[in-house]
This record gives sequence, C-alpha cells and structure tokens, in this order.
Amino acid sequence: MVSATIAVMDGKRSVLLLGSTGSIGTQALDVAARNPDLFRIAGLAAGGSDPGLLAEQALAHSVDAVAVTKPTVLEDLQLALYAEAQRRGYARGEFRLPRIFAGADAVIELIDAVGADVVLNGMPGSRGLAPTLRALESGAMLALANKESLIAGGPLVLAAAGPGQLVPVDSEHSALAQALRGGRAEEVDRLVLTASGGPFRGRGREQMAQVTVAEALAHPTWSMGPLVTINSATLANKGLELIEASLLFDIPCDRIDVVVHPQSIVHSMVTFTDGSTLAQASPPDMRLPIALALRWPDRVPGAAPACTWDSPATWTFEPLDEQVFPAVELARHAGTVGGCLPAVFNAANEELVGAFLEQNRGFTSIMDTVTKVVEAADEWRREPRDVEDVLAAEQWARARAVSINTEGK
Repeated sequence: MVSATIAVMDGKRSVLLLGSTGSIGTQALDVAARNPDLFRIAGLAAGGSDPGLLAEQALAHSVDAVAVTKPTVLEDLQLALYAEAQRRGYARGEFRLPRIFAGADAVIELIDAVGADVVLNGMPGSRGLAPTLRALESGAMLALANKESLIAGGPLVLAAAGPGQLVPVDSEHSALAQALRGGRAEEVDRLVLTASGGPFRGRGREQMAQVTVAEALAHPTWSMGPLVTINSATLANKGLELIEASLLFDIPCDRIDVVVHPQSIVHSMVTFTDGSTLAQASPPDMRLPIALALRWPDRVPGAAPACTWDSPATWTFEPLDEQVFPAVELARHAGTVGGCLPAVFNAANEELVGAFLEQNRGFTSIMDTVTKVVEAADEWRREPRDVEDVLAAEQWARARAVSINTEGK
C-alpha cells in the first residue's frame, strides 16, 4: 500500500520524465515550470513522433539528456535542437546540447545515466514495464502514470518496489492514496473508484453497436490520447484501474467498487469499517495528482484550482451498467486470478482498440473479443518469472485477438 514512508527531501527534486510529449508529460512540465524551486527536469524521453516539441522541452528546461525510442529520429532531433536554439536567439557556444540516447534501449540508458530523484513514467502501454522496473532498481521514487506496466507485470513490479517507492499519478489512485491517509490499513473496508461514464453513459447495448470512431473519441471530461480515450468509452480503462488499485493498495478486487460520477469532481473514495467514507474532490485537472506524485508525500501549493462553493452545484452517482459495459467485471476476474491474465486482458484490449481506430471492427466487438481471449488464456494464469514471460503472454493475447477478429469478419 502506498504510504508516507518516503523521506521528505529538502530543496529541489530532480525529475526524469518518460513520455514528455504526451498529455501527462506536457502537464508535468507545466507543473515543474511553475515550481522551479521544487523541481528540476533532468531528462526527457519520448517516442520521437514530435522531435520539434521534444527539442523545445529540452532547451526550455535545460535537461541533461533526452531519449527517443525510434533510432531513425536521431538526426531529426539534433536538427530540431539546433533550430530551437536559433529560435531562442542563442549564439553558438551559448547553450549546451543535451546528451541523446536513441533506439530500443534508449529509455533504460537514460535512466541509468541521469540518476534522478523521481522518475515519472508516462509512457503509453505495456512498453513502459522495463523502464518501470529499471527506475525502481535505480532507487528513484517512481511516479506511475503508466498503469499498464503495473497491470501487466504486477508481481515483478511489486517485488522490485521498496516501501513507499511507488506513487500513483492517475487521478483515481491519487485520490485513494490521499483518502487512505484518514485511517489505518486494517480499518479499510472498501475502495470506490469513480468513472465519468464516458460519452455513452445511458445508452443500451444495441445503440453501442453503431458507435463511430469520432463519437468514441469525444470524451466529455478529459483530453487524452486515442487509446486511453477509447478505453474510457468502453470503461476498459476503469477495469485496468481496478486491477491497478488492487495491486497498489493490497486490496482484493472483490472489495473495490466502481460507481459512475459524470461530473468527475470526486475522483475516488475509501469506505472504512466504521461506516465512514472519505472522498477526494477537485475540478478535473491532472496537474494536481501529477504535482502530488512528484512531491509525495508533500503537496504543491496552487497545483490546480480548488472547488468553489459560492454557486449551486450537483454531484450525482449512478450504478454501473455491467451489461452495456462488461469491461470492469472482466478485469475484476483477470485481477482476481492474477498471474499473467491481467497482461492478456490489457494486450488483447490494445489490439482490438487499434483495429477499431482503423475502422476494421465495431465498437462492441472490442470487449466481446477481449472476453474470448481471456476465456482461452488458461495457460497464462501462472505468475510471470521475468519480463520475457509478460511479453510472451502479451504476444499470445495479441495473436489470439487478431485470429478471433479475422474469423469474425
């Protein structure tokens, strides 16, 4: 369970940001820029799809090193760094180019080279597993936005993490970590995850079959990448968060509830054995949980706007329609069984979301097919021995998903 056992550090924390050009990364850099007395960005990593933005970030924060996982982007990044320096009016010799790592192992090399106090892993998908493990091995505090690495490699990640070393960035898990401060572990009865309900709250199963890609990408509350946005529309994201909560806080999956809260103000709740429930509430702004994770266990003043109470407001809570949104119960099953089954669930879902985005399959077929993959995954109920085991389970799940997808056409 996340606790306040991490030592409070005086002065400035050095931060290594993985996934700097994504939504989490850009907001983390905003937090750092507004709090230069608390944070120094020591290094950045990105896939390489936007070398211009990465170069701008690197020079704006005077980072020591950057990493791109696409080796073909190396020259583009070097040119972008020189162009950005010129745009800023730097004369030759007035600025220091960061050290650049490129290729499949670039992120691992960056972690080893920088030696930051905090590593924020905002990489997309389960490709973040190896960096998660290396960051924990380095002794850095890991601010985890890459839930897939914990879900796919749960036993490996938990074995590698020291007390208080793993801190959540997701707004729901950050809310739980905050509410859990209100009681001892033995006093916790249930965790309650809130869900916005996505863009299709209130629709029936038949209506869901006609959903278009554009409709599924129109989330009512959050601005996110395509994978997370589709996951929020199917509520697969909430299923993944259920597994993540179970692993982070050592609470069985059957003691974690999901409730629909369209306003996205209450981010999650903890119910204690005496009947009291503590909730964390704030307007939807990821800068708050990001700032808290970077500075954990201390808060960052002014990280995000607070709720205001000078005008009427209504917060509503609704039960989840499990017939229309089966992802949560399927994830609960995968998380309860454990082993490599959560990795199978996640990988199959990623494969089917990709097919949907390419308009090769319908919206409801995403979770229908993931269910079939999970049901056929008996051999992956065992715990992973290493990263290669996790990758093998994911490869099997993706291949099975493609096979079922092809048969269904």
